[in-house]
Amino acid sequence: MLSGIPERIVCLTEETTEFLYLLSEEERIVGISAYTCRPPRAKEEKPVVSAFIGGSVKKIKALQPDLIIGFSDVQADLARDLIRENLQVLITNQRTIGEILGVLGMIGRIVGAEDRANSLIAGYQARIEAIKSSRSQLQRPRVYFEEWDDPMISAIQWISELIEIAGGQNIFADRASGRASRERFISGAEVVERAPDIYIGCWCGKPLDRQSVIERPGFSEIPAISNGRIYEMDPAVILQPGPACLTDGLDELCRIIDETQ
Repeated sequence: MLSGIPERIVCLTEETTEFLYLLSEEERIVGISAYTCRPPRAKEEKPVVSAFIGGSVKKIKALQPDLIIGFSDVQADLARDLIRENLQVLITNQRTIGEILGVLGMIGRIVGAEDRANSLIAGYQARIEAIKSSRSQLQRPRVYFEEWDDPMISAIQWISELIEIAGGQNIFADRASGRASRERFISGAEVVERAPDIYIGCWCGKPLDRQSVIERPGFSEIPAISNGRIYEMDPAVILQPGPACLTDGLDELCRIIDETQ
């Protein structure tokens, strides 16, 4: 790292990989997460060295990275193990759209691509504002976004914000600011009480089981269920706090909400 800019980066989550590719800085990437889907060619070009919670410290160290970038407290144990091997580790913990954009800007500065990063960020901001403005007069259906089924976990802050931008109302917006998933645990009875018009399941790591959702106690009374408005979203486009949720994820939310208008 003679220039002060990292030349061998391991990305423990997908959003960093995607952004480095968008910055045309993918040559710096020497290892990625098994959950990487964006861009599709990343898995063909880069070795997989981690899952999400865990990873191979031995594999990562063998790559001789000068920077390892991860996300959230969920990767705290892996980060600790890597630090104990005297590796350089950066863990980000973005939870809001503003924080996502801030982290993207930081990554751009780290790799010496600040101008390109700022240009991309400005494009995301302009796009978000245009969508928000164009959809401000919608009827704003009530949305229940479920990240996991057992325990039931409602939408994290950036997803809650995207639902509002797309023209909906997150029925658990009061829980969205909980940075730990346990702060967003909810019960089936609460969902029934708040009567969402739309149900969106986005279970990271497994497909949505529609029948099990329909058969939950009291769910037959929910407008979303009785009207057949049960949707599944791909975690790769919405649960990653990076470019995907600001583009394809937001577009998919808009499409779903449009079906209720």
